[in-house]
Amino acid sequence: MSPLIAEFIGTAILVLLGNGVCANVNLKKTYGYDGGWIVITTGWALAVTFAVYLVNSHSGAHLNPAVTIGLAVIEAGGFTWEKVPEYLIGQMGGAITGAVLVWLTYLPHWSQTEDTEAIRGSFCNTPAIPNTPANLITEIIGTFVLVLGVLAILTPQNLIPNSGLKEAISPALVGMMVFAIGISLGGATGYAINPARDLGPRIAHAILPIRTKGDSGWGYSWIPVIGPIIGGIAAALCYQALWSTDSTVFIESVPAFRP
Repeated sequence: MSPLIAEFIGTAILVLLGNGVCANVNLKKTYGYDGGWIVITTGWALAVTFAVYLVNSHSGAHLNPAVTIGLAVIEAGGFTWEKVPEYLIGQMGGAITGAVLVWLTYLPHWSQTEDTEAIRGSFCNTPAIPNTPANLITEIIGTFVLVLGVLAILTPQNLIPNSGLKEAISPALVGMMVFAIGISLGGATGYAINPARDLGPRIAHAILPIRTKGDSGWGYSWIPVIGPIIGGIAAALCYQALWSTDSTVFIESVPAFRP
């Protein structure tokens, strides 16, 4: 399976399950209606875990342009800029597709929900308190923690070498980290921490025929794109400078990232 196809499938599943829990909580007359923040953060953590397990052996399961760009900046394990376009194309295509599948899954419920923010929140993020500098900083910090955590999890020295343990539990550790970010840092902006996760579904929201959907919030849309990219690059550079004397060593145990 090519990285493009793997990233497409993995990101589609990520958004299907992640945005699916948002729709389940936000839309009226679902069994999960008004389930609350714990349900949403748990659903997203499980979505990340399953999606990473699904395609990790084929593409390394970036599923996030901020991860892809961060790795390219430090050329982790030979992951160079020439590989970036196919990853980004797969991620964006998968994110849009996953959002469309959520729409289909909850098809009768959109017309039962008149709250335009609840509908938009089932696709993309809206800040709890609109404040451009603060919202941007929140997304930078959340993604910094995510990407730095991913790099730490992939570091061979952090688990028993040659035991196979890293390959077995790394996706679960990434999911736990996403859960922690959501619980601790997600309340301000909804923790996009992934440009594809927000922009792809926002595009789907704009084009899908939902009668009561309202606007797609394009004035805010650049923050969940630029913020995570800045955070991802900063995390990669920080890891390279402080934790690794060789920017390739931490990734050598992941076949999909080898040159």
